[in-house]
Formats: sequence, C-alpha cells, structure tokens
Amino acid sequence: MKSGTPPQPRGQHVALRTAGGRSPASQRWLARQLNDPYVRAARQQGWRSRAAFKLIEMDDRYRLIRRGARVLDLGAAPGGWAQVALRRGAARVVGIDLLAIEPLPGAEFVQGDLAAPATRALLRTLLGGPADLVLSDIAPNTTGHAATDHIRIVALAELALEVALEVLAPGGAFVAKVFQGGAERQLLEPLKRRFARVVHAKPPASRAASSELYVVATGFR
Repeated sequence: MKSGTPPQPRGQHVALRTAGGRSPASQRWLARQLNDPYVRAARQQGWRSRAAFKLIEMDDRYRLIRRGARVLDLGAAPGGWAQVALRRGAARVVGIDLLAIEPLPGAEFVQGDLAAPATRALLRTLLGGPADLVLSDIAPNTTGHAATDHIRIVALAELALEVALEVLAPGGAFVAKVFQGGAERQLLEPLKRRFARVVHAKPPASRAASSELYVVATGFR
C-alpha cells in the first residue's frame, strides 16, 4: 500500500485476549483500534493519526491542497493533517493547538489559544502571506448531551471561520469539523456569502458511528 492510499476494509477481526484490568470503555476503545484498518494503515504509512486519511479523502474529492500553497491548520495535534498538506505539495504549513505538537520538518507549530489576538497575529506572521487553505479539525470534549455538544462544536467552527476570513486569499478554501444535525444558520449564512461553493462531507475514514461531519467551502471571495 503506497503512502497516502486509504485502506480497503477487510473481514479480519482481532479479539482482546484479556481485559487486563481495563474498564469496559477502555476495552471497547482498544478493540476498535485493533480492528480499525485506518489505524493500521496510518501506522504502516507513517501518518501521525488515522485522521490523516480524512483529509486525504477530502482532498482527493475537492482538490483542496494546491502545490506551493500556504496552509493554516487549526487544532493541529498530533500533526497528521499537516503531514498530508506537506506531502501533497504545500509550501508552508502553520498549525496551532492547545496541546504541544511534536516538531515536523516543513511545518511551524504554535501551542496556544486561537481566541487570543496575539496568537492570531503570530499565526499571520508565520504564514508570511494570505493562506490558500484553512483547516479546522477542532472538536470539544463531548458531554454526551447532544444539544450542548452541538452548541460547542458550532462555536468552535465559528471561531475557525472568523480566523479563516482574516487570513484567506481570494479563491481559498476552508474545511471545518461540525457534528451531524448541523452547521447551523449562523455558520452557513456567512459561508454562503463568502464562498462560491459550500458542501457537507463525511469522508469514509470518519467512523460510521461518529456524528462528525465536515463543512467544505471553496472559492473564497
């Protein structure tokens, strides 16, 4: 399997041999990881996370990453999307997260709060010019309460869009994680005003049981 190739699902199943003192939730998570073809493929191909395949699949469909592009990666930890952007020809990749990110040759990572004006000014400086693509895989810690989780993810997507509107070059693109049930009107209306095309995408690498969805906006104006 060549690097950047999404895996094909297989019928093979790996069972846990012992609980090993793990909680039921931990056992379920570990079993899912062991049987996830994207986890195996990420390890084999050198990606930092299985999430790399989500961007690969969206880029294959929407042609988001242009050779020589400047890319801003919001919620970048652990760096899988930055890896994809670089391997697909981006010239400059700047990422930010509240968590520290292991250095990646060719990328600049900032640990900080995206809502802080000083942090956003630093990101613009590091980009060295308008961004061609702004990516946001930011997600809140879920509470299990659907309405609360929905409000939180929309608020983060709005913050990401606010940043994108500050830094995007004409013709640029924006990708942000939301939850199913919605990028609500307060997010969709400004997207439709400022971008030529706005669609929702659920790449195959996004687990079927997950409520995550991505909004993909292209043709910034």
